[in-house]
Amino acid sequence: MSTLTVLYAVLFYFAFVMLVGGTGYKCWVYARTPQPLKIPIPPAPTTRAGVVLRMLIEVTLFRALFRSNKWIWLFGWIFHVALLAVLLRHLRYFTEPVWGWVALIQPIGLYAGFALLAGLAGLWARRFLVDRVRYISAPSDHLMLALLVAIAASGLAMKYVAHTDIVSLKAFFLGLMVFDWRELPADPVLLLHLALVAILMIVFPLSKLLHAPAVFFSPSLNQVDDAREKRHAAGWSTQIIRVDRTRGA
Repeated sequence: MSTLTVLYAVLFYFAFVMLVGGTGYKCWVYARTPQPLKIPIPPAPTTRAGVVLRMLIEVTLFRALFRSNKWIWLFGWIFHVALLAVLLRHLRYFTEPVWGWVALIQPIGLYAGFALLAGLAGLWARRFLVDRVRYISAPSDHLMLALLVAIAASGLAMKYVAHTDIVSLKAFFLGLMVFDWRELPADPVLLLHLALVAILMIVFPLSKLLHAPAVFFSPSLNQVDDAREKRHAAGWSTQIIRVDRTRGA
Protein backbone atom coordinates (compact mmCIF):
# COMPACT_ATOMS: atom_id res chain seq x y z
CA MET A 1 0.00 0.00 0.00
CA SER A 2 1.55 3.29 -1.09
CA THR A 3 1.87 6.32 1.18
CA LEU A 4 -0.27 8.29 -1.26
CA THR A 5 -3.14 5.83 -0.95
CA VAL A 6 -2.98 5.87 2.85
CA LEU A 7 -2.87 9.67 2.87
CA TYR A 8 -5.94 10.04 0.66
CA ALA A 9 -7.83 7.32 2.51
CA VAL A 10 -7.31 9.10 5.84
CA LEU A 11 -8.14 12.44 4.21
CA PHE A 12 -11.49 11.20 2.92
CA TYR A 13 -12.41 9.57 6.21
CA PHE A 14 -11.73 12.88 7.95
CA ALA A 15 -13.61 14.83 5.27
CA PHE A 16 -16.62 12.50 5.57
CA VAL A 17 -16.72 12.91 9.35
CA MET A 18 -16.51 16.70 8.99
CA LEU A 19 -19.22 16.81 6.33
CA VAL A 20 -21.73 14.55 8.07
CA GLY A 21 -20.91 15.44 11.65
CA GLY A 22 -20.51 19.17 11.07
CA THR A 23 -23.65 19.48 8.95
CA GLY A 24 -25.64 17.36 11.40
CA TYR A 25 -24.50 19.50 14.33
CA LYS A 26 -25.40 22.71 12.54
CA CYS A 27 -28.85 21.37 11.69
CA TRP A 28 -29.31 20.38 15.36
CA VAL A 29 -28.43 23.95 16.38
CA TYR A 30 -30.85 25.38 13.82
CA ALA A 31 -33.64 23.08 15.02
CA ARG A 32 -33.12 24.17 18.64
CA THR A 33 -32.96 27.89 17.88
CA PRO A 34 -36.15 29.62 19.13
CA GLN A 35 -38.45 31.34 16.65
CA PRO A 36 -39.92 34.10 18.82
CA LEU A 37 -41.91 35.79 16.05
CA LYS A 38 -44.46 34.65 13.49
CA ILE A 39 -42.76 35.99 10.36
CA PRO A 40 -43.72 33.99 7.25
CA ILE A 41 -43.12 35.91 4.02
CA PRO A 42 -46.50 36.73 2.47
CA PRO A 43 -48.38 35.46 0.63
CA ALA A 44 -47.88 32.54 2.99
CA PRO A 45 -49.83 29.27 3.26
CA THR A 46 -52.25 28.82 6.14
CA THR A 47 -51.80 25.04 6.49
CA ARG A 48 -48.84 22.77 7.18
CA ALA A 49 -49.40 21.00 3.84
CA GLY A 50 -49.21 24.37 2.13
CA VAL A 51 -45.90 25.07 3.87
CA VAL A 52 -44.50 21.76 2.59
CA LEU A 53 -45.62 22.61 -0.97
CA ARG A 54 -44.18 26.10 -0.70
CA MET A 55 -40.85 24.78 0.56
CA LEU A 56 -40.75 22.20 -2.23
CA ILE A 57 -41.30 24.90 -4.86
CA GLU A 58 -38.70 27.14 -3.24
CA VAL A 59 -35.90 24.56 -3.09
CA THR A 60 -36.55 23.19 -6.59
CA LEU A 61 -37.50 26.28 -8.60
CA PHE A 62 -36.02 29.11 -6.45
CA ARG A 63 -39.27 31.06 -6.75
CA ALA A 64 -38.23 33.90 -4.42
CA LEU A 65 -34.97 34.42 -6.33
CA PHE A 66 -36.86 34.37 -9.64
CA ARG A 67 -39.10 37.18 -8.43
CA SER A 68 -36.10 39.13 -7.17
CA ASN A 69 -33.59 38.89 -10.02
CA LYS A 70 -34.04 36.89 -13.20
CA TRP A 71 -30.36 36.80 -14.18
CA ILE A 72 -29.14 35.58 -10.81
CA TRP A 73 -31.96 33.04 -10.80
CA LEU A 74 -30.92 31.74 -14.22
CA PHE A 75 -27.26 31.18 -13.33
CA GLY A 76 -28.10 29.91 -9.85
CA TRP A 77 -30.67 27.43 -11.09
CA ILE A 78 -28.34 26.18 -13.84
CA PHE A 79 -25.58 25.69 -11.31
CA HIS A 80 -27.69 23.78 -8.79
CA VAL A 81 -29.39 21.52 -11.34
CA ALA A 82 -26.07 20.78 -13.03
CA LEU A 83 -24.46 20.05 -9.67
CA LEU A 84 -27.24 17.59 -8.83
CA ALA A 85 -26.78 15.82 -12.18
CA VAL A 86 -23.01 15.61 -11.67
CA LEU A 87 -23.39 14.22 -8.15
CA LEU A 88 -25.89 11.59 -9.31
CA ARG A 89 -23.53 10.62 -12.14
CA HIS A 90 -20.76 10.03 -9.60
CA LEU A 91 -22.85 7.38 -7.86
CA ARG A 92 -21.36 4.88 -10.29
CA TYR A 93 -18.14 5.03 -8.26
CA PHE A 94 -19.92 3.95 -5.08
CA THR A 95 -22.26 1.22 -6.34
CA GLU A 96 -21.57 -2.26 -7.67
CA PRO A 97 -23.36 -3.21 -9.79
CA VAL A 98 -24.21 0.25 -11.08
CA TRP A 99 -27.91 1.04 -10.75
CA GLY A 100 -29.77 1.15 -14.05
CA TRP A 101 -30.92 4.75 -13.78
CA VAL A 102 -27.39 5.87 -12.85
CA ALA A 103 -26.08 4.25 -16.04
CA LEU A 104 -28.76 6.03 -18.07
CA ILE A 105 -27.89 9.51 -16.83
CA GLN A 106 -24.14 9.22 -17.50
CA PRO A 107 -24.26 11.30 -20.73
CA ILE A 108 -26.48 13.89 -19.02
CA GLY A 109 -24.12 14.14 -16.07
CA LEU A 110 -21.17 14.57 -18.39
CA TYR A 111 -22.66 17.54 -20.25
CA ALA A 112 -23.89 18.91 -16.92
CA GLY A 113 -20.23 19.49 -16.06
CA PHE A 114 -20.07 22.23 -18.70
CA ALA A 115 -23.37 23.70 -17.47
CA LEU A 116 -21.91 23.67 -13.96
CA LEU A 117 -18.96 25.78 -15.11
CA ALA A 118 -21.28 28.16 -16.99
CA GLY A 119 -23.47 28.68 -13.93
CA LEU A 120 -20.45 29.27 -11.70
CA ALA A 121 -19.00 31.73 -14.21
CA GLY A 122 -22.22 33.76 -14.16
CA LEU A 123 -22.46 33.75 -10.37
CA TRP A 124 -18.81 34.73 -10.02
CA ALA A 125 -19.07 37.47 -12.67
CA ARG A 126 -21.87 39.21 -10.77
CA ARG A 127 -19.55 39.60 -7.77
CA PHE A 128 -17.32 41.75 -9.97
CA LEU A 129 -19.81 43.45 -12.29
CA VAL A 130 -22.67 44.36 -9.90
CA ASP A 131 -21.62 47.19 -7.59
CA ARG A 132 -23.80 46.34 -4.60
CA VAL A 133 -22.85 42.64 -4.80
CA ARG A 134 -19.15 43.49 -5.17
CA TYR A 135 -19.38 45.69 -2.07
CA ILE A 136 -20.70 42.91 0.18
CA SER A 137 -18.54 40.11 -1.31
CA ALA A 138 -15.98 38.77 1.15
CA PRO A 139 -12.75 36.93 0.20
CA SER A 140 -14.39 33.70 1.36
CA ASP A 141 -17.12 34.13 -1.27
CA HIS A 142 -14.52 34.26 -4.04
CA LEU A 143 -12.58 31.35 -2.54
CA MET A 144 -15.69 29.13 -2.47
CA LEU A 145 -16.47 29.94 -6.10
CA ALA A 146 -12.84 29.37 -7.09
CA LEU A 147 -12.89 26.00 -5.30
CA LEU A 148 -16.06 24.91 -7.10
CA VAL A 149 -14.69 26.06 -10.46
CA ALA A 150 -11.44 24.17 -9.86
CA ILE A 151 -13.35 21.00 -8.96
CA ALA A 152 -15.50 21.19 -12.09
CA ALA A 153 -12.57 22.05 -14.36
CA SER A 154 -10.34 19.27 -13.01
CA GLY A 155 -13.20 16.79 -13.33
CA LEU A 156 -13.72 17.68 -16.98
CA ALA A 157 -9.96 17.58 -17.56
CA MET A 158 -9.91 13.91 -16.51
CA LYS A 159 -12.44 13.20 -19.23
CA TYR A 160 -11.06 15.25 -22.10
CA VAL A 161 -7.38 15.95 -21.31
CA ALA A 162 -5.72 13.49 -18.90
CA HIS A 163 -7.58 10.20 -18.62
CA THR A 164 -7.30 8.16 -15.45
CA ASP A 165 -7.84 4.53 -14.46
CA ILE A 166 -11.56 4.60 -13.63
CA VAL A 167 -11.64 0.94 -12.61
CA SER A 168 -8.91 1.41 -10.01
CA LEU A 169 -10.52 4.64 -8.82
CA LYS A 170 -13.83 2.89 -8.26
CA ALA A 171 -12.08 0.04 -6.44
CA PHE A 172 -10.44 2.60 -4.16
CA PHE A 173 -13.74 4.17 -3.11
CA LEU A 174 -15.57 0.86 -2.79
CA GLY A 175 -12.71 -0.28 -0.58
CA LEU A 176 -13.00 2.83 1.59
CA MET A 177 -16.66 2.04 2.22
CA VAL A 178 -15.87 -1.42 3.64
CA PHE A 179 -12.45 -0.53 5.15
CA ASP A 180 -10.65 -2.64 2.57
CA TRP A 181 -8.20 -0.16 1.09
CA ARG A 182 -7.19 -0.50 -2.56
CA GLU A 183 -4.44 1.29 -4.45
CA LEU A 184 -5.32 4.78 -5.70
CA PRO A 185 -4.12 5.81 -9.19
CA ALA A 186 -1.36 8.41 -8.94
CA ASP A 187 -2.50 10.63 -11.81
CA PRO A 188 -1.79 14.33 -10.96
CA VAL A 189 -5.15 15.67 -12.24
CA LEU A 190 -7.05 12.99 -10.33
CA LEU A 191 -5.13 13.70 -7.13
CA LEU A 192 -5.83 17.40 -7.50
CA HIS A 193 -9.52 16.77 -8.14
CA LEU A 194 -9.86 14.48 -5.11
CA ALA A 195 -7.95 16.87 -2.86
CA LEU A 196 -10.24 19.75 -3.85
CA VAL A 197 -13.35 17.62 -3.25
CA ALA A 198 -12.04 16.66 0.20
CA ILE A 199 -11.40 20.34 1.02
CA LEU A 200 -14.96 21.18 -0.05
CA MET A 201 -16.35 18.45 2.21
CA ILE A 202 -14.32 19.76 5.15
CA VAL A 203 -15.24 23.43 4.79
CA PHE A 204 -18.89 22.85 3.85
CA PRO A 205 -20.26 22.98 7.43
CA LEU A 206 -18.18 26.11 8.12
CA SER A 207 -19.13 28.10 5.03
CA LYS A 208 -22.09 29.84 3.42
CA LEU A 209 -22.64 26.68 1.40
CA LEU A 210 -24.52 25.45 4.46
CA HIS A 211 -27.54 27.35 3.14
CA ALA A 212 -28.46 24.09 1.41
CA PRO A 213 -29.90 22.46 4.57
CA ALA A 214 -30.37 25.76 6.43
CA VAL A 215 -33.17 26.90 4.11
CA PHE A 216 -35.45 24.28 5.67
CA PHE A 217 -35.06 25.98 9.06
CA SER A 218 -35.86 29.49 7.84
CA PRO A 219 -38.84 30.82 9.89
CA SER A 220 -39.87 33.07 7.02
CA LEU A 221 -40.48 29.96 4.90
CA ASN A 222 -41.37 27.12 7.27
CA GLN A 223 -44.04 28.89 9.34
CA VAL A 224 -47.79 28.66 8.83
CA ASP A 225 -49.55 32.02 8.44
CA ASP A 226 -52.04 31.50 11.28
CA ALA A 227 -51.15 34.41 13.58
CA ARG A 228 -54.81 35.49 13.76
CA GLU A 229 -56.04 32.00 14.57
CA LYS A 230 -53.59 30.96 17.29
CA ARG A 231 -50.92 32.49 19.48
CA HIS A 232 -47.32 31.75 18.51
CA ALA A 233 -44.92 31.23 21.42
CA ALA A 234 -41.34 29.98 21.32
CA GLY A 235 -40.31 27.31 23.81
CA TRP A 236 -38.19 29.60 25.94
CA SER A 237 -40.93 32.24 26.16
CA THR A 238 -43.49 29.77 27.53
CA GLN A 239 -40.98 28.73 30.18
CA ILE A 240 -40.52 32.37 31.21
CA ILE A 241 -44.29 32.79 31.46
CA ARG A 242 -44.55 29.73 33.72
CA VAL A 243 -41.75 31.03 35.96
CA ASP A 244 -43.39 34.47 36.23
CA ARG A 245 -46.74 32.91 37.14
CA THR A 246 -45.06 30.74 39.77
CA ARG A 247 -43.35 33.75 41.33
CA GLY A 248 -46.59 35.71 41.29
CA ALA A 249 -48.41 32.95 43.08
